[in-house]
Formats: sequence, structure tokens, C-alpha cells
Amino acid sequence: MKLLEKNLLTIKEASKWASRFLDREITESNISYLISYGKIKKYEKKGKILISLEELKEYYDKNILNKEKKIKEKLGKEINWELSFDWIPERERTKHVHRLHPYKGKFIPQLVEYFLKRYFKEGDIVLDPFVGSGTTLIQANEMNIHSIGIDISKFNTIITEVKFANINLVELQKIINETLKILTTYEKNSHILEFEKELKKQLEEFNKINFPSPEFKRKFRDEKISKDYLIEKQNEFLKIYQSLIKKYNIPLSQEMGNSFLDRWYIPSVREEAQKILNIIQNVKDENIKKTLMVILSRTVRSVRATTHMDLDRLKEPQYTPYYCYKHFKICKPVFSLIPMFKKYAKDTVKRLAEYKNLKTNAYQEVLTGDSRNINIFEEVKKKNKDFYQLLKNKRITGIFSSPPYVGQIDYHEQHAYAYELFGIERRDELEIGPLYKGKEKGARESYIEGITQVLKNSLKYMIDDPTIIIVANDEYNLYPEIAKRSGLKVIEEHKRPVLNRTSRDKNAYYESIFVIGRE
Repeated sequence: MKLLEKNLLTIKEASKWASRFLDREITESNISYLISYGKIKKYEKKGKILISLEELKEYYDKNILNKEKKIKEKLGKEINWELSFDWIPERERTKHVHRLHPYKGKFIPQLVEYFLKRYFKEGDIVLDPFVGSGTTLIQANEMNIHSIGIDISKFNTIITEVKFANINLVELQKIINETLKILTTYEKNSHILEFEKELKKQLEEFNKINFPSPEFKRKFRDEKISKDYLIEKQNEFLKIYQSLIKKYNIPLSQEMGNSFLDRWYIPSVREEAQKILNIIQNVKDENIKKTLMVILSRTVRSVRATTHMDLDRLKEPQYTPYYCYKHFKICKPVFSLIPMFKKYAKDTVKRLAEYKNLKTNAYQEVLTGDSRNINIFEEVKKKNKDFYQLLKNKRITGIFSSPPYVGQIDYHEQHAYAYELFGIERRDELEIGPLYKGKEKGARESYIEGITQVLKNSLKYMIDDPTIIIVANDEYNLYPEIAKRSGLKVIEEHKRPVLNRTSRDKNAYYESIFVIGRE
């Protein structure tokens, strides 16, 4: 097709056109991503990168508008599309401390804000009995609403505490700098730095020749690349890799045992993690100590010996280079966590500073315990007597929470590396509706009883007519029965489309937001 000059756009022009066409923000980075991943062709004129308006429109028609139409047909007319928040840029969905640490199954802050504005007011007290990574508490505080979170998982409560703790950021940065200095000295004294440097150079050259971007990505998508070719190239680079491993005498696997850390980390990474852990254990300030734990945990999660495609769902340890279906080239395991630790430390300080400027004087407390039987008043009293007095006099106004979805996630297992690294006690057996118990009739009945107990216990500390808002993927229609057994009833049900998935499963579905009140 011969292109007319008027139909060629710069990246900036394409960004503005796409934003108008789709009625949502499309950034220049979004357009650059389409080019680099071979989803649209790149043209050049006088040193400028240009793209075809016709090709861009065709891409969005086929991959966005047509897809959205099919999703709407699939999910039905009762869906409240306003609650998708699909137009919200990712940077807003993951703003400040909301991206402090990965967490499966968390909801976006805009959803919390929407319902808190509708059902709560300044000075109210909201409870989240399944606090997870603390989204409800963080958004409540921004709105000057007091909040209490509870979780059976000790590591979850550590993540949440760090998000709202009063942390001395100057002292935190000082310890981070000292830690990086120690790590850099260690790296220089080992062979890892030289090995990584040569491996990176060889890998870049190999990928440039065999997987030229974006041409290769486009051919791959058009199914013009055979699987045999990918295996051939993977094996070809494996020989280069093995020669470098031998040259620098780099151990690939540990012989210590069968623990998670033994199995999923290359020895050099494990050693660096232990050095950071030794520093953390000597930190006296509890807030700084927990913050460093979160930074290290986030780092350790990113450097597991697995493929980039399997970070969410681990399959088998990967100690050798592999063809990466995410990046369309040969990728390698991680041999040093220093670059990632440095990146996440900087990001953490930045995010904590951002949230510090937004915080109100509203109280926030997170409790480690079983929401089915915890004494909320007594536990808050141990941590904050002023909040306890307010809580006892005013009582909890309502709940905003997303309980576990029956048979979907093992919440302790997702952070197995952190529990083992920090020696934190696991309480998997107290999880409600974990993946390992499945979704059969017996598991569903156990789930109903568990959530009912949580609501009944929470009601002891609440006002006479509380508002309880539950976000749930209720595929088995369990919540009307849960409400009934709790002496409550479902007043409203909002069906929310879930479109922006972060895992490999991109299928859209809907979840229900139940507004529950007294009979």
C-alpha cells in the first residue's frame, strides 16, 4: 500500500489522535510500545519516526474496539461499565504506595474511593477484615476516614504497616546507601560482575542478529517463525552460556536442601540476599527494618530462577537461558540482585514520600489475627489508646473489603520466599477459601461458614446499622446465603467488569460488589 504523506503521523500526533479515537488517554509511550513490539509498522522520514494512520486505526479497531464489543456481549447488559475504571492510566491505578509490593488479587484504589465517597464520610471508621496489602486503609486515610485492617498473614500486615508508617526517610536512605556500598564491594570481589558483563554483551549481540526487533516480533505474530527455529537458537546460545559458566566457575544450583530458597535462587543471588538480611536484622528502628524487608522481598520476588512468563505461576526452576515469549528473544536467569535492589529502594523512598504528603490525621491501624474471632477493641487498645477511645465511643461505621475468592489463591504461598527468608510463621491452615482446598461443595460450605463468622464477629464492634461492602467474584452465588446467616441482607449488587489483568490470563470477567445491611 502506498502511503500518502497526510496519513503519516509522528508519535506525538498518533498519541493525540488515538486519545480522541478511543476516548481515553493514549500516551506517546503506548504508541512507542506498539512500534517496538511489531504491532504496527515504523516509517522514517528525515530522521523522524512515523506511523500510518490507517494501520493505527486498523489495529485499534481490531484489538481494542472489537474486543471491547465482544466483552460487552459476553458479560451482558447488567454490567456497570463505570466501575471498570478502564480509562484510568496505569500510573494512577498504581499510584504512590499502591505499588510498593506485588500482591495477587488486590483491587484498584479508584474502586475503594468510589464506594467510600458514596457510603462513608470524614471521621467515620471503616474496617477491612481481609486487609491484604492495605488498599482500603490507604484510600480511607486520604479521605480523612479512620481505618482498621486485619489479616491472618503476618507478611501482609507488614506490607500494609510500611505503607502508612511514620518512617524517617533520611535515615532509611542512609541505610540503603550503606547496604549498596557493602553489596558493591562483595560483587567486585567475586566473579559475578565480570561474568554478567561478558554474558550481557554476548546475549545482546546474539539477540540482535537472530531476533531483530521489531521485524522478528511481527513475523512471530504472523506465525512465520517455527518453534524449531526458537529451539535451535536457544540451544545455540546455551553452548556460549555454558562456556562462560565454566570460564568463571559460576555455580548454578544449590545443594543445601529442598526449601523454596534453595530451589528457586541461583547461589550468588542467595548470598547477596543473605548479606542484606544480615544488615536488616541489626536495624533498631522497627519502621525502617520493616521497610527494608519489603524492599528486599520485592527484589527477591523479581530475581527468582524462573522465566519471565512464569513469574506469577512458578513451574520449574530455570537456570539456563531460554527463548522468552514475553520479550521475543533469548533471556537469562538473574545472577545478581543488586541492580533490582537499587531500583526498588529508590522507588520505595519516592512512593513513601509521595504518600506522606497526602496523608491526613485520620487513624490507621493494622492487626495480625483471625477476623473470625479477634477482639478488635482490645487489639487496637494495645497499639493506640487514643484511637481505642474514639473507636469505643464512635464504633465502626462499616466494612469495605475483598475477601478471598473461593479456591483461587493460596495467600501465604504467593509470598513463600518472604516467609522463608525472614523466618515468619505461616498460618496457611487458617486461610478462608484457599486454592489448595478447591471449589467443591465441601469447600464452598466451609467458605460460607468462614465469611459468616467474620461478619458476625465484626458486627460486635460496629454501629447498629452498618454498611458492609464486599467485592467478590461470586461465581457460586454464595453471598446472599452468607448475608442471611449473618443476620443481614444484600441491599444492592453492582456487577463490575474486570478488564485490566496483570497476569498471563487476560480473559475479562465480572465481579460483584455487594452492599449488605441489616435485615
